[in-house]
Amino acid sequence: MSNSGQSGPDASTDSRFMEAAIRLARKHQGWTGTNPSVACILVRDDGKGPFVVGSAVTAIGGRPHAEPIALEQAGNLASGATAYVTLEPCAHHGRTPPCAQTLIDAGVRRVVTAVVDPDERVNELGHKMLREAGVEVDTGICGSSASSDLAAYLKHKNFRKPWVTLKLAISKDGFIGVRGEGQVSISGDIAWAHTHILRARNQAILIGSGTALADDPSLTCRLDGLEQHSPIRIVLDPELKLGAESKLVKTARTVNTIIVSPESEDGREKLRGLGCEFMVGELVDGKIALPELVDDLGARGIMNILVEGGAAVAASFIDEELVDEIVLYQSPVLLAEYQDAVASPVKFEDPPKEFKQVGELKLGDDLARRFRKQD
Repeated sequence: MSNSGQSGPDASTDSRFMEAAIRLARKHQGWTGTNPSVACILVRDDGKGPFVVGSAVTAIGGRPHAEPIALEQAGNLASGATAYVTLEPCAHHGRTPPCAQTLIDAGVRRVVTAVVDPDERVNELGHKMLREAGVEVDTGICGSSASSDLAAYLKHKNFRKPWVTLKLAISKDGFIGVRGEGQVSISGDIAWAHTHILRARNQAILIGSGTALADDPSLTCRLDGLEQHSPIRIVLDPELKLGAESKLVKTARTVNTIIVSPESEDGREKLRGLGCEFMVGELVDGKIALPELVDDLGARGIMNILVEGGAAVAASFIDEELVDEIVLYQSPVLLAEYQDAVASPVKFEDPPKEFKQVGELKLGDDLARRFRKQD
């Protein structure tokens, strides 16, 4: 919804600056805690064409928000400017004034937003506050693009459920590993780095105990400069097979590690003493009930989860219709010669029919494709 008949930049100018704000917001995507990564660009036009006087993205950790940082940059030049903000400015008071009020106090003339914030404390109240103060407001500019980047936040705010991304590395002949061989190198160096960026963008990463025992992974982000963005590690372990010697347990005091198991399983205290956290998982036919687990993780405030577990866990998430996005990496490696090669539950050329391809990247010798579930 947008106001009409207002003076100001034309539609192409609005789109240009909003697209720039959307790109800027990606800078801290996944690193702003329970707050979304939002960008604000302040633009003036004093008769010789528009120019940027301030720009910012939500700070790592979630505070401060983008608007006050951009306003501080702009100083007195913010008065009479247009603010391009990827998400509706907040309207609720906390330790600091709401961003909508901060924009008003700075004398911003017009605010252009991409997406309405579904947070019950905002949800058009920010827009209302601005309009009542005489600020021109246009909404829905580049809304589809911004919503795509804000998908995890929007899903969590609307449904209290995390956005689930399934990631698989697949050989050219359709396999994801070899039983009894531990971690088998499939992806090349560039694709490997890309997967670690994907890890850093998610709050949690999930595998099953079978993968934890067979591969003994670290599940951390090991790219220089991003080590501090390693996600929470979650292991589905219905029989509590994970031992104290595993890398996940040995590093549990450094990187948050959650083991999901039935409440009655023995051995919890030893692992808890080594830094592991436990969540009670309901069992259905001997397996962790995934819909209930996803609900519980959402209730804890986890907005997005990267599922890296083996074939069984991946297939279970798909069968339960819990996956929102699939990221597949295909390499030229061939594994069919191995007798115990593990077939991928998702085909690179033929993903589940409810998913549509939304992106493709050439990563050295590998190819990455991204698919999203269609409404």
